[in-house]
Amino acid sequence: MYSTKIVTSFLLHVDKFLILKRSQNVKSMKGLWAGISGIIEGNEEPLQRAKTEMFEETGITEDCLVLFKIAPQMQISSQYANHEWTVFPFLFSVKEPNIKLNWENSEYKWIYSNEISKYQTVPSLDKVLASLL
Repeated sequence: MYSTKIVTSFLLHVDKFLILKRSQNVKSMKGLWAGISGIIEGNEEPLQRAKTEMFEETGITEDCLVLFKIAPQMQISSQYANHEWTVFPFLFSVKEPNIKLNWENSEYKWIYSNEISKYQTVPSLDKVLASLL
């Protein structure tokens, strides 16, 4: 089985979590709600990739983030045969969120954790969020 290593981060502000709707311009999972995610490249450290993705997808710089929690990596089935995702979950908090989306996402919402089931999400996003609570 082939596995792709990715980071999936959530941003916490007060009691709500940020989710992003993947745009029609991305290669996979178009139109689905997700955390802030990206593929880990080479021997890159997952935490550094998470911070990079946070900036690329929200415009929030590392100095404005507080790392709140790191959950153990998870194996998630993908929509492709003989493929799985190895997900490294992170939770960051931010005092003043000023979200500036890039081309990868078309909209964002702040939700309570118990609202995640109301959204059509990437596979197992609810489990990734639950691992961080």
